[in-house]
Amino acid sequence: MTRKLFALVLAAILSGCSTLPRDGPSSRAVDRGAAVDADGADFAIVELDYAAAERIRAVPGRYLGSLAAASSTQSVDVIGEGDLLSISIFEPSGTLFGGGSSGQGIRSGTQALPSVAVDRGGTVTVPFAGAVRVAGMTTTEAGAAIRRALTGRVGNPQVSVTIEENASNTVTVLGEVKTPGRAPLSVNANTILDVIAEAGGAARPIEDIQVQIRRGDQTYSAPMTAVTTDFNENVRLQRGDQVNLVFQPRRFRTFGALGAVSEADMPAGELTLAGALGRAGGLNDNFANARSVLVFRFERPEVAQALGITQPPTVRGVPVVYRLNLEEASGFFTAGLFVIQPEDTVYAPRAMAAEVRKFFEFVQQISRVVYDISVTNTLNQ
Repeated sequence: MTRKLFALVLAAILSGCSTLPRDGPSSRAVDRGAAVDADGADFAIVELDYAAAERIRAVPGRYLGSLAAASSTQSVDVIGEGDLLSISIFEPSGTLFGGGSSGQGIRSGTQALPSVAVDRGGTVTVPFAGAVRVAGMTTTEAGAAIRRALTGRVGNPQVSVTIEENASNTVTVLGEVKTPGRAPLSVNANTILDVIAEAGGAARPIEDIQVQIRRGDQTYSAPMTAVTTDFNENVRLQRGDQVNLVFQPRRFRTFGALGAVSEADMPAGELTLAGALGRAGGLNDNFANARSVLVFRFERPEVAQALGITQPPTVRGVPVVYRLNLEEASGFFTAGLFVIQPEDTVYAPRAMAAEVRKFFEFVQQISRVVYDISVTNTLNQ
């Protein structure tokens, strides 16, 4: 029985190298993945140094989506249905509304009408003038229209119109803003940043916000970082637009011989590789291969071209593995310059010495079991 047990244990030990649990691919396995064979390489490996990090940063950022096509030239200072107007009529003769005598002996009168809403037909009702159409007009044009309607009934009237409550020239702001609701448009506050500010600003870091404009059956979308930095993206809105700020958190992952294996949210602003390693608890002193800290990424084709990578792109981008040597002091400067992108995977493979130690721990564990069984078998006999 003992001989059979030793035979089984010996078979387990011989196969131990392939059956031991692993945290991920070894450095050699990563090198094999980048080797060109008949089917081509799975990905490209870029030795990450300070010069490579500088070339990556030199490539201009590219935004996914744009709001430029949504810029409107529609006037936002015209009267529309539902607007509440304040109308004042000044009559020099004073015969219609009554009044006192002026210094020149001329009787005059001013009538401030009760606030009146523009009906669905686009008209307002004015005493002695009847229904007057004002929709689509500025306040000056509406005053002239009412004055014409009063001609023949009032001697030389002067009409003043102001918008007391703007109900038609508004947009709806939803999503990740502090006070969602309707925001008014005016000639000096009609851009998308104007209405977001009117709603209290973004409730999340702008790096995690996607701005959407819905107009009729069309939707335009762009990152809020583009809206705040590119003048062409801060477009002018038109009444009836719906602005939606969508929360799209940026995340990165950490695996391997690090202090923490997790998927973490990225903070506001830039996150460097040094910052990502710090958030993951740093390298594991007992296991990590500091000469081979890896970042897996689907890189933008223009960045790959700047780095001289010939790897063909996929639908998501060019598969690239950046490899950094943290045993060299310069590696820490590079880690502080290299910026982590959303969906990056930071991986620290185990050192070869750690793999050997893990194998012998495995052997020792099995040997202890064999010893215990052997002693028990002897005592039984």
